[in-house]
Amino acid sequence: MGDITEVTGMVLSAMPVGEFDRRVVLLTRERGKISAFAKGARRPNSPLTGVTRAFVFGTFQMYEGRTSYTIRQANITNYFEDIITDLDAVCYACYFAELADYYGRENLDASVMINLLYAALRALAKPKPGNELVRYVYELRLISVNGESPDFFTCQGCNEEKSAFYSFSKRTLGVYCEDCCRFASDAVVLNPSAVYTLQYIVTAPIEKLFAFTVNDEVLRQLSEVAGAIRRNAVDKTMKSLQMLEFQEEINVSE
Repeated sequence: MGDITEVTGMVLSAMPVGEFDRRVVLLTRERGKISAFAKGARRPNSPLTGVTRAFVFGTFQMYEGRTSYTIRQANITNYFEDIITDLDAVCYACYFAELADYYGRENLDASVMINLLYAALRALAKPKPGNELVRYVYELRLISVNGESPDFFTCQGCNEEKSAFYSFSKRTLGVYCEDCCRFASDAVVLNPSAVYTLQYIVTAPIEKLFAFTVNDEVLRQLSEVAGAIRRNAVDKTMKSLQMLEFQEEINVSE
């Protein structure tokens, strides 16, 4: 049996292994993204059953082996029960977790990513700011945390910091002032509130990141900008995103 190590983190996903066991992917502050086995977690009355499902957050004690971890016990501080009982929220949460899994790396400090994911899941459990806005904020901030966000403060055309911008180019992934907007192909015209929102998303403290709302026009502009940036940054087809977008289409048609 290996040494016992303790980590704080969130279960991103869980899958059955063998007849009674479960394999989970954890995003942890101390070890980054790791995989761990929960032996007997699918047996009736196992103490590991409820602590090894997706979206639980807490402290996990594990035996550390040469090639894997085995969960010994866990102290869960948030089960996010409001999310798992809401189909729409579950679709968003699955996508958020898969995106965190995409960016997570073993043995890298994941404190900021965990704090962001935790805040996003808490926001899903509230009536405001609304799941769609939470999604765009989470996408843009997570991409920014990993160093792939465009500069929303400097004009891509004249390379000057401006107090106002007119458009965002889906091709160059940059903002343009009114004088340079002719250079912006595939442009999304931005109103001042959308520009301010983009700047706020990449700079605000995480604890204040989901504490605002926007009107429908700004939400539409954020959708176009976030979509273009995500498609450029994430080179993986995410099944959870396909499921989420399908669910969004159902909601619109109802």
